[in-house]
Amino acid sequence: MKLDACNHIILLSVLMAALSFTMECCSARGRIELDPESKDFYEYARLIMTKQEKDIFHLLADKESRMEFIQDFWAKRDPDPSTDENEFEEEFYRRIEFANKHFIEGIPGWKTDRGRIYIYLGPPDKVDQRPFINDPNVKGLIWWSYYTHQLGLEFVDRTGDGRYALGRQVGASGGLLDVLERAKFGQVFKDEGDFGRVFSDFEVGYERGKREIHVSIPVESLSFVSEEKMLKAEFDFEFFIYERKGLKKDRIKRQKTYEISEEEALQMDSIVLTFPYDLEPGEYYFDVVVIVQPKIGKVRKIFKIKG
Repeated sequence: MKLDACNHIILLSVLMAALSFTMECCSARGRIELDPESKDFYEYARLIMTKQEKDIFHLLADKESRMEFIQDFWAKRDPDPSTDENEFEEEFYRRIEFANKHFIEGIPGWKTDRGRIYIYLGPPDKVDQRPFINDPNVKGLIWWSYYTHQLGLEFVDRTGDGRYALGRQVGASGGLLDVLERAKFGQVFKDEGDFGRVFSDFEVGYERGKREIHVSIPVESLSFVSEEKMLKAEFDFEFFIYERKGLKKDRIKRQKTYEISEEEALQMDSIVLTFPYDLEPGEYYFDVVVIVQPKIGKVRKIFKIKG
């Protein structure tokens, strides 16, 4: 895959903006001053926070609500809630420690381009280092290859001082930004087997007339269990519901079993699961975690919902 010069510059500008972890939003009007414990959490966790999570976190008015948010933040990303450990949280901080130790470029390692990519994607499957390049403007070049994501990343030292900046990226159908976005939801960490990765896309809506939450999941990406000529799928759902102004409203867990005949499955594009829920008028964030049992797949998305 080759990029022309113009597209290459635009792509790098977008990527570097996505990887720039500044605190500009903290000083925005209406944001709450954080307590020391919340600041410590945000310092690192903002790397993998979605925009909606940042908005919610900075509008929480007291430490108690922020501590609840932090607990939920890691729980949503826990690949196996049945254990006492949160493997995702432990791996996240291990990667930060590794980045600080190995990517020394005059700033903390976790703030370097290589450090940030390492925190998101973990160790590359292959490293190709070229200390001598036939280009006077390039003093060193490193390629990282991630086979799982079909992604290759270039880091370039242009000054000879050992500072490597993110350069070209090749492969990955959705591009690096798509891979990084999935990483924010905890869906690309290695050593989890297939569980914890995206099994499908899905959509969520709210029907005020029926007072129901609707979840639509594409049939083609589901794994069914065959029982007596019927196909069955079992789901665990968890909904974290926030008012748009930042106050947490509710957290609910539901289990659903869906049965369908093989003939019906061939004719349907998606299945729709409904959950009775009384939502007051207003605007909300629905942070939804879906697990297909038994540990077939896990996916998470955030939706803007009008009640």
